[in-house]
Amino acid sequence: MAVPPPAGDRTLSNLSLRDQLRVDRLPLRLLQMLVGLTGFGFSLAMLLRSGLGGAPWDVLHAALAERAGLTVGTLSIAVSFVVLLLWIPLREQAGIGTVANAIWVGVSIDLGMLVLPPVQGLPMALLLMIVGVLVNGVSAAIYIGAQLGPGARDGLMTGLARRLRRPVGPVRICLEVLVLAIGWGLGGPVGVGTLLYAVGLGPVIQLALPRVIMPVRRPVRAPSAHRDAAATEPPADPA
Repeated sequence: MAVPPPAGDRTLSNLSLRDQLRVDRLPLRLLQMLVGLTGFGFSLAMLLRSGLGGAPWDVLHAALAERAGLTVGTLSIAVSFVVLLLWIPLREQAGIGTVANAIWVGVSIDLGMLVLPPVQGLPMALLLMIVGVLVNGVSAAIYIGAQLGPGARDGLMTGLARRLRRPVGPVRICLEVLVLAIGWGLGGPVGVGTLLYAVGLGPVIQLALPRVIMPVRRPVRAPSAHRDAAATEPPADPA
């Protein structure tokens, strides 16, 4: 028998792939994951199209893409699988969302770049930048909250947060700043949007995540017949 967790239980469960395939409300979780991943990739394209600097990871992706003659989305996919190697010492559980994130975010970045034209004028660029950061943070929380395994970068974030016993917000900021420094050194597109993303994304995720986590209903062992009988017997007469 499965029972819902206590009211207000909004913790993340580090589920194995086997547990994810048997978790409750799997179709709804898959839908939530897909919505989050699509919004995440599209919002990264919004930042790039704003012309005010890409997200820190995309600063690295864009720099590598220019050198390799490939798209930003293609490099995003390649880097995702490299980052997964860092999960090994953290013992982070890969899952359905891990593979989906590694592939679909890169695809949706390239699709977003095709759909969104370059903006004209600073006001529209600023608007696209701010909306992109907000949508990205909320989208990240949405697909993490589906509990089907975080993406490579977010698994690194949650794994470090768990090991260091720190909130995900500050951990995310540190990761973004480190990646930004590497991408900037390689000549990636850095701007005010990059700074806003690096500083603002962690707090947005931290605020949104508790509101979109889909709790895992864990099975509870049924009481044995012996315990049932003992529970129903009247107490012995002390006399």
